[in-house]
Amino acid sequence: MKHKSFLAALAIGLATSTSAFAQTEIQWWHAMTGANNDVVNRLAEEFNNSQKDYKVVVSYKGQYADTMNAGIAAFRAGNAPHILQVFEVGTATMMAAKGAIKPVYQLMAEAGEKFDPKAYLPTITGYYSTAKGEMLSFPFNSSSMVMWINKDELKKAGVNEIPKTWPDVFEAAKKLKAAGHNTCGFSSAWITWAMIEQFSAWHNVPLATKANGLDGFDTELKFNSPLHVKHLQNLIDLQKDKTFDYSGRDSRSEGRFTSGECAIFLTSSGFYGNVKANAKFDYTSVPMPYYPDVKDAPQNSIIGGASLWVMGGKTPEEYKGVAKFLAFLSDTDRQAKLHQESGYLPITKAAYEKTKASGFYEKNPVLQTPLIELTNKEPTENSRGLRLGNMVQMRDIWAEEIEAALAGQKSAKDALDAAVTRGNQILRQFERTVSR
Repeated sequence: MKHKSFLAALAIGLATSTSAFAQTEIQWWHAMTGANNDVVNRLAEEFNNSQKDYKVVVSYKGQYADTMNAGIAAFRAGNAPHILQVFEVGTATMMAAKGAIKPVYQLMAEAGEKFDPKAYLPTITGYYSTAKGEMLSFPFNSSSMVMWINKDELKKAGVNEIPKTWPDVFEAAKKLKAAGHNTCGFSSAWITWAMIEQFSAWHNVPLATKANGLDGFDTELKFNSPLHVKHLQNLIDLQKDKTFDYSGRDSRSEGRFTSGECAIFLTSSGFYGNVKANAKFDYTSVPMPYYPDVKDAPQNSIIGGASLWVMGGKTPEEYKGVAKFLAFLSDTDRQAKLHQESGYLPITKAAYEKTKASGFYEKNPVLQTPLIELTNKEPTENSRGLRLGNMVQMRDIWAEEIEAALAGQKSAKDALDAAVTRGNQILRQFERTVSR
């Protein structure tokens, strides 16, 4: 009898201890590849090792657009992840998805986690906050568009100074072409981000009305101005002999820089981890080029990258774990390290100040380039950012029209006029959806 009661007590004890160590899983879907994928895995591992109640499980879901679409589809099917990484141009779509998201400011307040929006860099938080300054998503990997330079190849081609203006870039690319870069003088990933979105902000010209959508959804696109047409025409002319060579709608082409094929390449500052790991040459990054005859250029760049959205419909215990993980990510030392290793911006003021005070930027000027761009001048209505609905679909349409122009099927003006007209139709559809 005693034996049986002992076994019963032991069974109860085992059951209690097992449940005490049951972990709540937090699913995090992301779009990071290469060196940045390693960073995501390491952050999850560090958090999981720092406590025993929660376990963050990371899943790569493809490029940014693929990840966002997968998250929305999963929410509709009732099995959304807890955390979804969404690129910055998906912000308006996520904001409009009421019920699908749990605003971060509410999450942190309910979980009792320390959270001060003023601790984060304002150029970043403004993008992900309501007009009242309430943060809807958590800034994670913020970046900006920079120009990557293969210094060895420029030197070989007789380019003695790193280009600053677009005419300088065109001349340098011609010299690179003559020196043996037959397939690419210069190029860019993310064609619409580089040549429409960042280009507009950097030259202080409107992409759209209503402060590029930040002041309301009833906005109209404006990127078929004479300046935009002139720039696209220049790209068309240079594409003919591959002095400029088109590299696609997303970041899959970035290897053209690290392989040495394209010695001048515009893409995200968050490309740093991959450049550092793979470039076998002397490299640097510099601010984006500009047309010197445009009055306000250069203005300031806008952020790219992505933020973490918390999905709706989870239990209080799951939300508590998500809040703890976001607080973990905000730690100053962790943010400073993340910035210094990945090339993404420090999201908190404290992490930026810590990095600056350590003398890090003197030895690693590449990582200060996006910060120099973002703070070049006080933002204007044209350079605060953009918040346009169904931006993923719109980018595809804009890219389609640019591709037609580069292939000689349309003039620069006709292509941009069509991109604006078709984009406005999508904006009106989105406006009808959110005003229901």
